Amino acid sequence: MLRVRCLRGGSRGAEAAHLIGGMIGRNVSGWVQRAFQSTSSSAAVAAAQPSIAVEEPVTDLAPQESPVCAYNEWDPLEEVIVGRAENARVPPFTVEVKANTYEKWWPFYQKYGGHTFPEDHLKKAVAEIEEMCNILRHEGVTVKRPEPMDWSFEYTTPDFSSTGMYAAMPRDILVVIGNEIIEAPMAWRSRFFEYRAYRPLIKDYFRRGAKWTTAPKPTMSDELYDQDYPIRTVEDRHKLAAQGKFVTTEHEPCFDAADFIRAGTDIFVQRSQVTNYMGIEWMRRHLAPTYKVHIISFKDPNPMHIDATFNIIGPGLVLSNPDRPCRQIEMFEKAGWTVVKPPTPLIPDDHPLWMSSKWLSMNVLMLDEKRVMVDANEASIHKMFESLGIETVKVNIRHANSLGGGFHCWTTDVRRRGTLQSYFH
Repeated sequence: MLRVRCLRGGSRGAEAAHLIGGMIGRNVSGWVQRAFQSTSSSAAVAAAQPSIAVEEPVTDLAPQESPVCAYNEWDPLEEVIVGRAENARVPPFTVEVKANTYEKWWPFYQKYGGHTFPEDHLKKAVAEIEEMCNILRHEGVTVKRPEPMDWSFEYTTPDFSSTGMYAAMPRDILVVIGNEIIEAPMAWRSRFFEYRAYRPLIKDYFRRGAKWTTAPKPTMSDELYDQDYPIRTVEDRHKLAAQGKFVTTEHEPCFDAADFIRAGTDIFVQRSQVTNYMGIEWMRRHLAPTYKVHIISFKDPNPMHIDATFNIIGPGLVLSNPDRPCRQIEMFEKAGWTVVKPPTPLIPDDHPLWMSSKWLSMNVLMLDEKRVMVDANEASIHKMFESLGIETVKVNIRHANSLGGGFHCWTTDVRRRGTLQSYFH
């Protein structure tokens, strides 16, 4: 049996877990022979050349451990990236932004698109996220932050022009699977250069032994979007989503990392307004054969990111949004999973949620199987977690919610102490 260890010998066998089976061996003798011949030839050529100075390698040939390693959403959290609200700007009101926002907020985008979010609101969001970081550190988690950047500059490619947005939601752009950190290509033009804020962190992880992959960057030309995508009412959105019609086309691969959620060897994803089938297929091929990527869908009028609809919080334990039922839920129930429907969110109707829904109440961050970071204002979901035997770490990020995310969105878990296992059969 192959047992994959994540870090420092930390193995946590969960009751619902089963270790992955022995992997089928591959015939590599031809490759070894070619590699030997190539190496021998190179060595002979090198011997005839004068000696030259060689730069130090980026990392050891055999690092003891990777600074990046996570297999699921609930193993003990050791290190996390937390986004920044500083300098955040409202994205220009383009067709892909319109498809991911509700009509009541369209005047806001028409007024502020390309400009900063309301200053007072933004200051409060910055303060909330700083406090969130302090609480994470108090809970024993190492916190990393992206670089502060000026998102006001206008950039032009051969295919489009835009201003930037923010580096607030690392979950959208980065996903850690095993000892690999993957940069998502994303789908909004205003987020084309968002990766720049995270590059110093990722280069450091790479130098220390992590695998680093950047998915193919889309051109984001007009062909990637249905320029006439007909949305105005919730009924329109339901109808189009049920028909499998989205604002993004299949012109080229695109996906946001937040449309994927991990459960050991099984990874679940939705086709959404920002993630197309080509993007899903790229991930499927990239992660095969160790991981299986499963497409699931929901009765959702505005699918964008899976973690406020279907949030896996433990081995065989998932929060499933009652307003957006999963069409494949029987698959999980037959596998013995416990499906929990979280209570209706308590956030007031007049609170601005420019880029998200009230269901950020279930967008929680698991610190381990028995501790969860949750909205301090959502008393009903506190009781739900307590009934599951999970301690709540209560934090208020209500103003930060307005920028488009809850605790899961505002973070990317870089390192969790655990092993690769299978939780789905």
